Amino acid sequence: MGLCKCPKRKVTNLFCFEHRVNVCEHCLVANHAKCIVQSYLQWLQDSDYNPNCRLCNIPLANRETTRLVCYDLFHWACLNERAAQLPRNTAPAGYQCPTCSGPIFPPTNLAGPVASALREKLATVNWARAGLGLPLIDEVVSPEPEPLNTSDFSDWSSFTANGTPEQEEITSASAAPSFYGQVPRPPASPSRPEQHTVIHMGNPEPLTHASAPRKVYDTRDDDRSPGLHGDCDDDKYRRRPALGWLAQLLRSRAGSRKRPLTLLQRAGLLLLLGLLGFLALLALMSRLGRAAADSDPNLDPLMNPHIRVGPS
Repeated sequence: MGLCKCPKRKVTNLFCFEHRVNVCEHCLVANHAKCIVQSYLQWLQDSDYNPNCRLCNIPLANRETTRLVCYDLFHWACLNERAAQLPRNTAPAGYQCPTCSGPIFPPTNLAGPVASALREKLATVNWARAGLGLPLIDEVVSPEPEPLNTSDFSDWSSFTANGTPEQEEITSASAAPSFYGQVPRPPASPSRPEQHTVIHMGNPEPLTHASAPRKVYDTRDDDRSPGLHGDCDDDKYRRRPALGWLAQLLRSRAGSRKRPLTLLQRAGLLLLLGLLGFLALLALMSRLGRAAADSDPNLDPLMNPHIRVGPS
């Protein structure tokens, strides 16, 4: 269990594997729509996660996603295509999560931001409207643009905006009339060779840690009170020294602002100091008076001639 950092400050057991923070369902829908989110206990058992879609093995951040009530995340196009392949007479219980075999349709008595967002998304397709008990609609198919296969290009320098190689540009330039004048290109410097970016998308990405997680989203205001200190997520689970609390206490008190004392507080402070000084003066005079009495010969009974000390 943990406390979400949003202004609602709700206690939750959901944990974002990418940002390593506790999140409630409101923040999950608003700010972590494409993050891997599961329970905090699962993160303690195994913090590894797969940032790709389980159906197409493409990163989740590249396409539109949808989250089921079991908090598993998929591309909406992949999930829609998989469910549309089932027979039309499939019962609602037959539509299951590809990962955990849980129900795709949220229960009718389940309320929350995740369930509401899932119902709104499912209401846009006919196979889901039949499972939700809604009338069918005319679907408008809007095909998503296919990602460009970059494995066909050896380097990006030969790729132009119109999709024509650089060779065609050179051919068209040579066919132009000579009176236009050709501007000579400066020779390339041999000391700084041109670098090209080659992206290979044929091999699927392995299951690894996210090497560079995105910036942690913090919905709290930046104007914090002087007594509060920032909760750094990188140091949250690091082992702390035994006397670390003492150094933190001294640091917080040294950095806090000192408010001026009021007139009543000043009077009370002066009265307390005067009382302490008076008690110290009494103790000092008592000690000095006792020392003077011990060394006074008139108070010594053995020196008094009227007092005889001896056997009777």
